[in-house]
Amino acid sequence: MTEQRRDLWIGTYPAAGAGTPVGLGEGIWRIGLDTSTGILTAPELVRATPAPSFLALDRAAGVLYAVGEDSRGTVTAFRVTEDGLEPLATAETGGADPCHLLVDPEGRVLYVANYSSGTLAVFRIGPDGLNGTAPDQVFGHSGTGPVADRQEGPHAHFVALAPGGRHVLVSDLGTDQLRRYRRDADTGLLADDGIAATLAPGSGPRHLVFSSDGQIAYVACELDDTVTVLAWDRDSASGTIVQHVPAQESGSTEVASLPSHIDRVGDRVLIATRGPDRLATFAAGPDGTLAPAGQVDLPGSWPRHFAPLEGLVVLADQTSDTLTVLRDGVETARVALPAPACVLPA
Repeated sequence: MTEQRRDLWIGTYPAAGAGTPVGLGEGIWRIGLDTSTGILTAPELVRATPAPSFLALDRAAGVLYAVGEDSRGTVTAFRVTEDGLEPLATAETGGADPCHLLVDPEGRVLYVANYSSGTLAVFRIGPDGLNGTAPDQVFGHSGTGPVADRQEGPHAHFVALAPGGRHVLVSDLGTDQLRRYRRDADTGLLADDGIAATLAPGSGPRHLVFSSDGQIAYVACELDDTVTVLAWDRDSASGTIVQHVPAQESGSTEVASLPSHIDRVGDRVLIATRGPDRLATFAAGPDGTLAPAGQVDLPGSWPRHFAPLEGLVVLADQTSDTLTVLRDGVETARVALPAPACVLPA
């Protein structure tokens, strides 16, 4: 069998986890994956940088972006070279604890979700990867939710481009809303455009993914351990709830269940849940609603993020300090790597 190597970029937290002091040896790692066998190479620490818990890649420009998830939020642009990562520029994100990034399809702007402050930052992309040391735009929000210790204010957790490309969406865990921003077709800059969907009180929307035809949105809700299914109207960029599904087939009464990342492979939707440490699969029917299609008890713990790749799933197991590869629910490889938080195919 011929080796088919794909490189992966891995973002990490400080060894003690999210919210602890940064700059304690964490950084961006690179690891090779043989997609034919599911075997991983030895991981390599390419660049030490504080709390790069989420990464985004502008492949056309050869630039990798990394958040610095700290109260003084930053984002850093790195040139991808044969030798590794060359730092280009670092900027403050206009908020606290940036946790998600999105490069627009044209490579003109970078969108950054600041979790603790609940703000969305927009950077024009320049020759050095960032256009200056501060965002071009920062959008705030207000509101609370019924879960007092998690929803005392807005918490921007994820940025997505809505089907059709005319709007940007933000999952707000703190207010149980998908916020909507109108996107300028010429510049990629934004204007506040209200609320795209309001979810169940206390649900805590975290990450989302769209169906292939853009008619359905699947939202991983961290606080009520569900997937919310929204019928999506492309013209208005708004969603209507059509289904709530438990994020796992059988819940646990002994540990808190906290869904993390959600993704789609064809008509299958995958969601990882921290606590019980499971990866569940759902089959989407003709109307987009979901039916359970199996789940796996994972060998690692606290699956914060994962990436489906050519029939494999690569999971970042934050608290077991491992990276795990599955094929059809069976482990093909697992390697030690400190506090992985993000898996990004190169």
